[in-house]
Amino acid sequence: MNESETTLPAQTEIIDQIVALRHQVFTLLLALVVVSGTLTVVLYRQAKLTGRDIEAIKPAATQIIANFNRDRAGMENFVKQLTAYGATHPDFQPILRKYGVVPQTTAAPAATKK
Repeated sequence: MNESETTLPAQTEIIDQIVALRHQVFTLLLALVVVSGTLTVVLYRQAKLTGRDIEAIKPAATQIIANFNRDRAGMENFVKQLTAYGATHPDFQPILRKYGVVPQTTAAPAATKK
């Protein structure tokens, strides 16, 4: 037996495997293109819908922010009243600390000794 007769079936088998791998790679690349295209379309549609939602919500959000800014002075006054109450009633101090209301102490000018 010569060497060419024994290697011919092995070469044919390797060539068949290479062809099968090429088909598989082509199929996977095609599937990748389809999946990425679908994902692109879904994300584009989602961005478009989100933009519409933002435009629909923007007037209401602007109104809420305007109301908050208008009512801010009243809320700050209420917090000042709570801290004043807490300064005169030590039992109320734990409640103020629990909600992060720290009494604002204004630093008095240091008295100079004469």
